[in-house]
Amino acid sequence: MRTKFTINRWAAAAVMALGLAAPAQAAEPLKIGSILSVTGPAAFLGEDMKAGMEIALDEINEAGGIGGRPVEWVFYDAESQTAKGITATRRLISQDEVDILVGGGNMSGIALAMVPLTESAGLPFISTEGSMKIVNPVEERRWTFKSTVDDDQVIHRLADYFEKQGITKVALLSDTSGFGQSAVEQMEKVGPERGLDVVYEAFNPADTDMTGQLTRIKSSGAQAIICWTVTPAGVVFLKQAQQLGMDDLTLVHSYGFVSQRYMELAGDAASKLLLVSVKFPVGDQLPADDPTREQILSLQQKFQEKFGRAPSQFAAQTYDAIHLAAKALEAGGDDAEAVRAAIPAVQGWGGVGGTFTFSEKRHSGLSKEDLVLVNWKDGRFHLADYK
Repeated sequence: MRTKFTINRWAAAAVMALGLAAPAQAAEPLKIGSILSVTGPAAFLGEDMKAGMEIALDEINEAGGIGGRPVEWVFYDAESQTAKGITATRRLISQDEVDILVGGGNMSGIALAMVPLTESAGLPFISTEGSMKIVNPVEERRWTFKSTVDDDQVIHRLADYFEKQGITKVALLSDTSGFGQSAVEQMEKVGPERGLDVVYEAFNPADTDMTGQLTRIKSSGAQAIICWTVTPAGVVFLKQAQQLGMDDLTLVHSYGFVSQRYMELAGDAASKLLLVSVKFPVGDQLPADDPTREQILSLQQKFQEKFGRAPSQFAAQTYDAIHLAAKALEAGGDDAEAVRAAIPAVQGWGGVGGTFTFSEKRHSGLSKEDLVLVNWKDGRFHLADYK
């Protein structure tokens, strides 16, 4: 499935008809390629992620494009399948000849499989997926960047909260995907550094029973459980924790689970849940001086007007990624090396997901300061812990 998104075509034709056409080079479009999963199990993420990209592309082209050149968007649906994501990546590189790639199938496993191809081709790639492994080690990911926060920053943000609450023993219940296992690796580093005693349990993303893992956690003396998944198994965790009478524990989901759909599926089992999140879902509850507040409210309004529904945080991470790509293309144009070099030069750029600062040694732009804790009440997310 491919969608091309070329705007200003009619304006360019009108100019040419008047004999006032700009030089051919100025009119030639710049190409952004994207791969997301808008069908298959990950579609519930991909729908809003694709929509966030569309709004950003509209804004860029309506403002005159990049350096006067329109943006052409080439989009493929990975259908939640790694093999199809790889095929689409090869096509974007060899056939479509895009200038930059944004989006890695909205699954960390797909993005990780794409990286060797984009690195080998020297194609700048801004991933919109979560795993830290996508951009690390940086020496082997020279052309790869990420618009999401790293796992270690999420864990540090949780450690800040646990410290305030006097929580010192926690359980990490992670799935066996690349997303979940990346969290394990970072917890093994950050946990001891932050004085946390950590119990580790794992589950398959397709599991429908976690009674064994939860029973062991219950007897371990853990004061909090952090569940790390983007799959419906995270709902199973909540319901079975409730059934086992674990209400005295602090239950937490990582940022990949901040989904209205999941909260509705969990029902009252989510009533005491905390989730780590960027500020986007609670933009209207942020202090007036928060630097992201107005941008968040603006994007939420545009999204509602265009699609007739409220956006999730996943729309924010792709919206930011497209604008980051535009900044890089503005600096580098057709020169892939110059485009790549422009991303580490981004310092303190304010997006809807937070304030982005990259470097040659750090290819993820967000930090724990861009994260809050939220909970779910009365059909929406609420700010639970700001700093």
